[in-house]
Amino acid sequence: MSDYAVLLVEDDDIIAKIAEWRLKNLGYRVCGRAVTGAEAMEMVVNHKPDLVLMDINLKGEIDGIETAKMIKRGFNIPVIYVTSHSDGPTLERARETKPDGFIVKPFDDNDLRVAIGLVLK
Repeated sequence: MSDYAVLLVEDDDIIAKIAEWRLKNLGYRVCGRAVTGAEAMEMVVNHKPDLVLMDINLKGEIDGIETAKMIKRGFNIPVIYVTSHSDGPTLERARETKPDGFIVKPFDDNDLRVAIGLVLK
């Protein structure tokens, strides 16, 4: 098992369960799951993850892109976007945050392995 802790920020229960299962199979420890930007910020403070997997479209007042900005600026934790939104304007907004990776849903184990491996190894 890896010593790396991953925070999963995903508001879709099915996708979150699949992602958590895949992360565990790849040897990562999931330190928590958030469904809103506010929850994600609270979990970053409390759990200090090594990496955040961030959905772009989140419920609540702030989306995943704004949340990623705050995490990277305040905590310097790598963020990989995991999203089904790969249109031009969304990609441009995401690119401005200088993400550490970008995975388009649906994804498989190899997508996670490669993206996370590039960031944490």
